Amino acid sequence: MKKIILTGGGTAGHVTPNIALLSDLKSDGYEISYIGSYSGMEKGLIEAEGIPYYGISSGKLRRYFSRKNFSDPFRVIHGYFQSVRLIKKIRPNVIFSKGGFVSVPVVLAAKHCHVPAVIHESDMTPGLANRIAMRGASRVLCNFQETVPLIKGDRAVWTGTPIRKALLHGDKKAALSFTGFDKIQTKPVLLITGGSQGSAFINNAVRSSLPDLLPQFNIIHLCGKGNLDPELSAKEGYAQYEYISKELPDLFALADLIISRAGANAIFEILNLAKPNILIPLSLRASRGDQILNARSFEKHGFSKVLEEEDVNKDTLAKAVFDVYKNRDEYISNMKKSPQSDAIPKIIKILDDAALKTHK
Repeated sequence: MKKIILTGGGTAGHVTPNIALLSDLKSDGYEISYIGSYSGMEKGLIEAEGIPYYGISSGKLRRYFSRKNFSDPFRVIHGYFQSVRLIKKIRPNVIFSKGGFVSVPVVLAAKHCHVPAVIHESDMTPGLANRIAMRGASRVLCNFQETVPLIKGDRAVWTGTPIRKALLHGDKKAALSFTGFDKIQTKPVLLITGGSQGSAFINNAVRSSLPDLLPQFNIIHLCGKGNLDPELSAKEGYAQYEYISKELPDLFALADLIISRAGANAIFEILNLAKPNILIPLSLRASRGDQILNARSFEKHGFSKVLEEEDVNKDTLAKAVFDVYKNRDEYISNMKKSPQSDAIPKIIKILDDAALKTHK
């Protein structure tokens, strides 16, 4: 049997694409193991899938001053040697990395152990973790065509991102019952998500816009852990949740319009669902600007309307919602014409080709 190690963690965006690959990897005959951090969110998500999970020491390389900058390099070095031992123990044919700092020692250890490592870059420009990990990678898979020329050594392949198949088969009736919208006036549904950890900025903007939005829309608000507003818990037409997992495909199916951050995995899920959307990327104050580039690419192709954080207030947000909903057919048409296709078969083939080059 072929063996593969998956790695990646830190945020849901570094884990859910790996989860999307699990079924096809099993069908293709792979025995799957996972290397992540000791206590990152990836641990619970992967263990829930019944995949053997191995925690290693990990650290983060920061561009700003922090006392942890002095200790984290030693954690990364420790994680590297742990990864070497695990690779020698598991003896995989190939390693697939979805990024995050926990993946760096794993990919570099793969090179030391002469195991091919395939990494996936979600954003238009590679982040620091993947730029380091690329030194040990045999292939670099990209979400965006624009990324391919940025990768040296003729290793880059445009694949798009693996999408969880369950997301594409939600049940609208189940979502209506779950939200309680089946008991109130039928309206278009606006779904707001600020990513796996929520967004205080988006939460505040949406809640300040409720007087304008609720007369026209029923609203599902995924606001992040600890961000529920008790004063709005009984507001008719407004359903708020900290985090949704099992019911998420149903909520996506029910949504007529989505407001989202511009993390790569989130926006490619929206693209595959062909849902009209408004993207509010993280500003340069809080990021390296990757979400801004992602969002502008989608806007250029006619998939999304983009609102920069600096331009968001209750009036501009409400106006954008009404504009996008009015022109929803144009957005849907553009998304359905996209050349983006199911990335999973492409990725499996690349992994198979890499695995064939190893001899255990």
